[in-house]
Amino acid sequence: MYWLALKMLFNDKAKFFGIVMGVTLASLVITQQGSIFVGILGRTFGVITDMNYPDIWVMDPKVQFIDDTKPLTDTKLYEVRGVPGVASAMPLYKGMIRARMENGLFQNCNLYGVDDSTLMGGPGEMIVGKLADLRMADSVIVDLEGATDKLAKPNPVKGGPKIPLKIGDTLELNDHRAVVVGICKGSRTFQSQPNVFTTYSRAVTFAPRERKLLSFVLVKAEPGENLDELTRRITERTGLAAYTANQFKMLTVNYFLKYTGIPINFGIAVSLGFLVGTLITGFMFYSFTLDNLKFLGTLKAMGTGDSMLMRMILLQAMAVGVIGFGMGVGIATLFGVSMRETQLAFWLTWQLLVVSGGAVVIICMLAAMLSVRKVVALEPAMVFKG
Repeated sequence: MYWLALKMLFNDKAKFFGIVMGVTLASLVITQQGSIFVGILGRTFGVITDMNYPDIWVMDPKVQFIDDTKPLTDTKLYEVRGVPGVASAMPLYKGMIRARMENGLFQNCNLYGVDDSTLMGGPGEMIVGKLADLRMADSVIVDLEGATDKLAKPNPVKGGPKIPLKIGDTLELNDHRAVVVGICKGSRTFQSQPNVFTTYSRAVTFAPRERKLLSFVLVKAEPGENLDELTRRITERTGLAAYTANQFKMLTVNYFLKYTGIPINFGIAVSLGFLVGTLITGFMFYSFTLDNLKFLGTLKAMGTGDSMLMRMILLQAMAVGVIGFGMGVGIATLFGVSMRETQLAFWLTWQLLVVSGGAVVIICMLAAMLSVRKVVALEPAMVFKG
């Protein structure tokens, strides 16, 4: 009987194609838009992921997300170092600075100043050059995206491609000379601004003068230390906010979810995909059932029970669901792969696949319920009478 149900489904090629396309559309929109949404949120805390050195980030209690820096006095660094359980605590400067390029144009950049002696908090993956080269005079390291795009030099040939920065090139940062000594690989930022790394002492020289310049304190815990307990201890001893890397990521994500229109915009797109997929799939599957009502009535007159007919319809719904889900996710994945060299944010996670698969199951169940009601209420005599 199950084979007969699948044979009925596959033989009606027009209806089968329509049902599969409805599920594919829903799966594609949910997966693609969801992946872009997750990718955008992932960019908001990309710098936290790249800096894998600190176990704990210490900052002003009023900081709401990674880019919301509220500078501290330098004495706070020594207070944090004095907390039991802290193996090391290093300063980090994070701010926005304007870079003047050879053509006279200005480009806003994210400037990071890492500890002079240990260089902790610097970029994790170097493409060209060495992290230790930051100890050279006026040296900076630029991320790959900035070096090849926004900070790249103009081509002397009109209309030609930009010339990427290379080691030895210079930038002008707030009227200070900066020499590129390395190119690093890092996550794109939410604003897609270039990232520039240098030492802490040089960063506070580049930066506009302020009374306070210490943005964060990066803490490495002693081996075996409970991080949650240590964050509580740092807060009690210093009055500062202390978060583990994962907690700081969630603090940043929650800010963007709460105070921006990103969730609403993507929520509407995903909801429309789900609604359109449900309507198309439900209509086509119901139409398919009506076309095969005489066959189902014949089976019912021959003694096939309602439970068996219901299982046959559910099997048909799940068959198109699996095929449509696979096609939708496959197209979304190919789209993400084809756009990986662009600025589009795309991050497909297994949790998103579960959500998309759950949505497809709901769509198929709703479509099957419409057809099941018609079959259960079917009187075999009415079929033969027709």
